[in-house]
Amino acid sequence: MMALLARRMAALFLTLLAVSALVFLVMDVLPGDPAAIMLGTSASPDTLAALRHELGLNQPLVFRYFSWIANALHGDFGTSYVYGVPVSQLLVERLAVTLPLTVIAVTLSLAISVPLGTLSAARHNSVLDHVVGVISQLFIAVPGFWVALLLILLFSVGLGLMPAGGFPGWESGFWAALKSLVLPAVALALPQAGVLTRVTRSAVLEVLNEDFVRTARAKGLPRRVALWRHAVPNALIPVVTVLGLQLTFLIAGAILVENVFNLPGLGRLAYQSLMQRDILVMQDVVLLFAGLVVIMSFVVDLSYLFLDPRLRQVST
Repeated sequence: MMALLARRMAALFLTLLAVSALVFLVMDVLPGDPAAIMLGTSASPDTLAALRHELGLNQPLVFRYFSWIANALHGDFGTSYVYGVPVSQLLVERLAVTLPLTVIAVTLSLAISVPLGTLSAARHNSVLDHVVGVISQLFIAVPGFWVALLLILLFSVGLGLMPAGGFPGWESGFWAALKSLVLPAVALALPQAGVLTRVTRSAVLEVLNEDFVRTARAKGLPRRVALWRHAVPNALIPVVTVLGLQLTFLIAGAILVENVFNLPGLGRLAYQSLMQRDILVMQDVVLLFAGLVVIMSFVVDLSYLFLDPRLRQVST
């Protein structure tokens, strides 16, 4: 078990290192000069050269990369070219919005998909099964940002139940802040719930045909108990796998949804830093996004060992 964890941790570190190198290289080849953006096009060449020297932009690419990584390992992510504040401060402030938003979206996605997928599998080829199939396909087909606009029109403009955008901050009260995240979380959750519903249905259907489920039913175990106590727990591995992969789509969707709802999260920060050519902030945000995806994949791999004890025996 410890050997497996050591191997996974080593793979995690190497993956993050490779991702950081790729992110730094891509950001470096983007067109535009941060110094020229900060000072304007009318700045003199001497002033531009002095600012490039101050920002370290005149250093070789390899030197700048290792300097960036070394500082990041010590918690120093540099200073934003545009905002003039430490990038770590920006990341912490924006994480306070994006992290709860993602957690709520994942929770809603699971709360919708697992019951729907399970009931659809239990009523295979019934009217309920076909209805759930249509609903899940609709969730998948409709873009998240379009769902966000519909939710604003219905619940904010039409009914006046939810705020149309903005984030008051957690210091204004838990419920006020949470209320501003409900509609964005629903917009993020519905497309992912459609995918998870179909995966859950297929996984539960496959497990229902296994010998141990038929044996449990033959011994007199009620169908409902056999479904929820035996079939669903053994069908969770593919669901958890897809859920881990969906984190990437949640992050990509957050960029659009946060801009629609005017939320000061990491997605909006990434968009703003790209438009303002704030390379350092963009590098750190993308690296943080990539790190979250890699770490989530690591957590998903470890969850297999707890969901299926047989894998622990194979891995030792």
